[in-house]
Amino acid sequence: MRRVTRIALAGTATASLALALSACGGTSTSSSSSSDDKGGHKGLALAYDVGGKGDQSFNDAAYEGLKKAKGEFKYDTADIEPTDGETDADKEQRLVSLAKQGFNPVIGVGFAYGPAVKAAAAKFPKTTFGIVDDSSVEAKNVADLVFSEQEASYLAGVAAAKATKTDTVGFIGGVDVPLIHKFAAGFEQGVKDTKPGVKVLSQYLTQTAQEGGFSSPDKGKAAAEGQIEKKADVVYAAAGLSGQGVIEAASTKKVLAIGVDSDQYLQEALAKYKDSILTSATKDVAKAVYTLAKSVEDGKPESGIVRGDLKSGEVGLADSNPAFKNNTAIQDAVKAAQEKIISGAIKVKTS
Repeated sequence: MRRVTRIALAGTATASLALALSACGGTSTSSSSSSDDKGGHKGLALAYDVGGKGDQSFNDAAYEGLKKAKGEFKYDTADIEPTDGETDADKEQRLVSLAKQGFNPVIGVGFAYGPAVKAAAAKFPKTTFGIVDDSSVEAKNVADLVFSEQEASYLAGVAAAKATKTDTVGFIGGVDVPLIHKFAAGFEQGVKDTKPGVKVLSQYLTQTAQEGGFSSPDKGKAAAEGQIEKKADVVYAAAGLSGQGVIEAASTKKVLAIGVDSDQYLQEALAKYKDSILTSATKDVAKAVYTLAKSVEDGKPESGIVRGDLKSGEVGLADSNPAFKNNTAIQDAVKAAQEKIISGAIKVKTS
């Protein structure tokens, strides 16, 4: 399977989509006609992961990519919310419905869409499908949009090790799955390589996504409070919507949080906590979504594994917080680590 690297830039337009449609979950869309599998005459459609739009993280980043594509290509788009307790069959129905309506590409946001994307892509071979955070869906009309999250997490670990005053930091994963293990592994390695004596407290909120690990700020808050009681003064969360609770707890307890996926220092919903958000380990889901849409628009659809990493600039650390940006010790350490990862001198673990 061929491998490609994305090079287009993602944007941050601020338009909103209007009309509501019921299609196995709430959606915003600008049209609702149907068509056979002719490769689609409409534009990009997103099916959101657990937590949905408004998570200030993963799903919202995907939506930014949709907005850029809609603004640039002036076509119809759709984005659909998940439903509680949904099955793989429900997800497949959602994707099939979008493909029938003529949307192209159709993207499942999150590894939970793996089986659904595989099934829908087989039924609509002329439609391009994408899946974010899953590299296992092998089909000619599917792009597996994946990231080297462990690399950004390593840098987060470097920053945490430099920032801690108690020599104890924390990691909170939303769900105990291989994807989140990558975040944990990179973070712990970055901490230990930078300051071996620092203790890393690590835990997962749930065993499955259905239990709310990615969608429960209350669970995130409780977990963070527990780690802070054990002297953690920097807490990194890779937990989707649940991460908002981690950030709230950090702010309340006057310690530092490290956000994930999006630059959470800039998120309006988290503005009252932003002084506690040291940085965020970002991955440019917006860029991945937009670039897949552009490839379809250009008549050269991406397919196979499409990976973003530090070298391509699609994962990294945000520097919006002046306390992070102006800290010379942290900046020098992060820069040195980044150069070594890109050169191959540092091999970051994924588990």
